[in-house]
Amino acid sequence: MSAVTRGRALRGLFAVRGRELPAPVAPGGVVAEVRDLRVRLGRRDVLGGPGGGVDLVVRAGEVLVLVGPNGAGKSTLLAALAADLDAAGTSGRVRIGDRPAHDWSAPELALRRAVLPQAATLSFPFPVEEVVRMGRAPWAGTAAADEDDAAVADAMAATEVTEFARRPFSALSGGERARVALARVLAQRAPLLLLDEPTAALDLRHQELVLRVCRARATAGDAVVVVLHDLGLAAAHADRAAVLHEGRVVADGPPAEVFGGELLSRVYRQPVEVFPHPRTGTPLVIPMRTGRVRTVSGGHGAEGDR
Repeated sequence: MSAVTRGRALRGLFAVRGRELPAPVAPGGVVAEVRDLRVRLGRRDVLGGPGGGVDLVVRAGEVLVLVGPNGAGKSTLLAALAADLDAAGTSGRVRIGDRPAHDWSAPELALRRAVLPQAATLSFPFPVEEVVRMGRAPWAGTAAADEDDAAVADAMAATEVTEFARRPFSALSGGERARVALARVLAQRAPLLLLDEPTAALDLRHQELVLRVCRARATAGDAVVVVLHDLGLAAAHADRAAVLHEGRVVADGPPAEVFGGELLSRVYRQPVEVFPHPRTGTPLVIPMRTGRVRTVSGGHGAEGDR
């Protein structure tokens, strides 16, 4: 199948008449929310439980970071916001825009939220530019289709993947694939971005790049929800942080307010200290460690535990 034929087939999936296009949301307006959300898999409560469900509001113009230890429910909550959870074992309310998430058709939902999963995989060796262009499929047949070329070029430039536009996706390194996958999500230009650990495979430079891109999208009016494990990145770039613990949101607010040593030590089961950065005031989260100090005894240097 040629690239042109593949592109036409992909656009055909979304070429549905009568789609309702997303309306602009004022800064601070609610873009998505979950109320009393409970998710049970088998005998385990992944989100919520007998004591109640999870509530979370996502607002336009904000970067909201979900943090917490492994198994806390971060990815499940992100999937709920994306309307990607199976209804079985799930209760509560999820809204995207002005209606329940599952009231939107698949093409209409794709216009409203873009999702970056943890792993980016493709079965065929599509060129990088074609992978990014897949993000434009939901806009086929709308006036915004005229923006396809610009949206693809802007997304590739923002993620620094333009130079290997013609290379096959399968030939890229893990970090390069992660950036191409993010470019596809950015090209979609949905007003709600849901990113699951977008910095996991990236070096220091590109971790900062990704979070700056998130900040730029929020400044432009989008709502951005990011799952992160790096509390330093979360503190530096988030407007709000929701701390998850055992399937519940135990804190929600600006990182400077919710990143307390006592709370984080309890949630992560690891003693930590939290200090303000001497220049910016951003919270710095440091694990407490048993250090080694150099002592002097009898004129000879010796190391001892402290």
